[in-house]
Amino acid sequence: MAASGRVAIWQPGFLWPALLLLLLLVMPLRGVRGARLYSEEDPLTILTSDTLKETLRNSSTAWLIQFYSSWCGHCIQYSPTWKALAGDVKDWEQAIRIGVLDCAHEKNFEICKEFGIHFYPTFRYFKAHSSSSDIGKTYRGADRELQTVRQLMVNFLQNHTRDDWPAGCPPLEPARSADILSLMGLKTDHYTAVIIEDEDSYVGREVILDLMAYDGVIVRRVLNTERTFMEKLGISSVPAAYLFRPNGTHKLMDVQKSLRFFFSSFLKLLPGVRRKQGPSALENAGGSRGQDSVEVWKEFDKSKVYMADMESGLHYLFRVELASHQTLEGEELKTFKDFVTVVAKLFPGRQSVVKLLETLLEWLVSLPLERIPYDAILDLVNNKMRISGMFLSEKLQWVGCQGSRPELRGYPCSLWTLFHTLTVQASLRPDALANTGLEEDPLAVLQTMRRYIRSFFGCRECGQHFEAMAKESLEQVKSLDEAVLWLWRKHNQVNSRLAGALSEDPHFPKTQWPTPDLCPACHEEQEGLHVWNENKVLAFLKQHYSSGNISPKYTSSNSPDMLPIQDKNAGLSSDEKPQGNQGGSLAPGGFPTRERQHGLDVPREASVNARKEPKPSMTFLVLGFSSLDMSLCVLLYAFSCVFLMLMFFFFRIRSKRWKVRYNRLYV
Repeated sequence: MAASGRVAIWQPGFLWPALLLLLLLVMPLRGVRGARLYSEEDPLTILTSDTLKETLRNSSTAWLIQFYSSWCGHCIQYSPTWKALAGDVKDWEQAIRIGVLDCAHEKNFEICKEFGIHFYPTFRYFKAHSSSSDIGKTYRGADRELQTVRQLMVNFLQNHTRDDWPAGCPPLEPARSADILSLMGLKTDHYTAVIIEDEDSYVGREVILDLMAYDGVIVRRVLNTERTFMEKLGISSVPAAYLFRPNGTHKLMDVQKSLRFFFSSFLKLLPGVRRKQGPSALENAGGSRGQDSVEVWKEFDKSKVYMADMESGLHYLFRVELASHQTLEGEELKTFKDFVTVVAKLFPGRQSVVKLLETLLEWLVSLPLERIPYDAILDLVNNKMRISGMFLSEKLQWVGCQGSRPELRGYPCSLWTLFHTLTVQASLRPDALANTGLEEDPLAVLQTMRRYIRSFFGCRECGQHFEAMAKESLEQVKSLDEAVLWLWRKHNQVNSRLAGALSEDPHFPKTQWPTPDLCPACHEEQEGLHVWNENKVLAFLKQHYSSGNISPKYTSSNSPDMLPIQDKNAGLSSDEKPQGNQGGSLAPGGFPTRERQHGLDVPREASVNARKEPKPSMTFLVLGFSSLDMSLCVLLYAFSCVFLMLMFFFFRIRSKRWKVRYNRLYV
């Protein structure tokens, strides 16, 4: 009885630890299920019970789908690898696509049961043109590393027959050497790249799939068993790549490393090679062309930063984008003051532009006003007081940021270039912001950029995307060098998100930058996946955006104060005159200097039509008074003079009367 009585006694001291342990186990799982592992921002397709069968039925592409559970610990740990795989094979979408389906979601219970999913994660391959009853083929291997799964995707594609071959997938089988040799001296309308490799190598097939989303180039592969073929082309080691140009010439491709990423990047950057676009994009491209959009192409060096791009960006910023704000006050005024402070102290520009920025900063700091009209700022930017040696060109002159059409690249590209330059200059000159209130703050440039985009940048959606990136990781930046790398990472993230979008310039595809031809040491490969050597990237960025690498080519050399005032047509600067080294037609061979469209169109006539005409005004002691202000001052001055004269005569007459009254002689 005693023993049985002790068992029946309720002892809360043993119950609470058990309940606490249960809560600790359940709460994280609920958080994971609520947050999910994948989002619409990831480069893959999120499927549900409503979309799975419809997506797979008679699909023109093959599919690799991961059936996972959001409470599964291994699925959580594997999700970064799966996202990286989806991003790595994003250009393969016309042949095979990546998808996910969460079996832990109540809505998907039945579909996971129907497809026989018992363990997580489960990988299923689905052939192109499959029927609705096809439940796919399960991958049962233990190795789920990214390179292994990517190679299995290639094998799965090659298992298709001629009847069910994906419509957009190019042939992956080795080509005959005779077919390749027949290209020698043959003129075509495209490049032909030949990858020579071992029989067990996947480099050739992966490069073929990497370039399937691009026009202007065809990639084939040949095995190294063709000894005569290799001797004729002068190839001694594999993997190697040989290029046949459209004009009939041919030679061995000069890449720094014989890796898939280097081969693919080299081919994507060839002149005339561009990403394929849908019919709607082509219609928009054709419809936007007109007489006004034809401009002389400026030859440029993609390894240089051009001062003309940054000065054009400042011109558009001050005279066009800021013009939509009639008055600056409150947070907007503080943001503008901080922006001018950062640019005036760090901009490595010409003396005439730097002097204008410093004068604008001095004016903003000296005025204790809570509201400043935009017209006053515009008067100073336009140098209405005609201070010698202070000038900012009023013409858009894109060079490294020029696009194949007027609405592509331009201002957003120049803004990226400007902010990259400022972060690098802050790192190279840490004392430049001394006594500004922004010193010793590694986030000074980035926070100023963030606030400017939020307050003034015309593309609202772009500003929201940048704000989301800033909230995610900006506070993790602890040094000036980390600030340089943070902006570089986020810019590449934007490039990846917008690759293939309508805002992408087909002549300047959005790629991960710097490309291997600019910085070979920046690129490495680990377990088949491309990785960045960030120490090398930082060194490259500091050199690329340094003062010594900024080219003054195409910048205007004359300012209005150097020209006769009476001749209205004499104020043409050198950038308005024909350049001696400009080409007469579009030759898209350059690299997009930080390629970002952000959805903002910048027409060529923006500097004339987009901003309102400044009112006649003059500046006195750098205070930006308008003509109305000066008229009131003159009127008040005249009124004061008359009033003082009247008061003088009044007291003069009164004093005489007082003397007469009190100075009479008495007998």
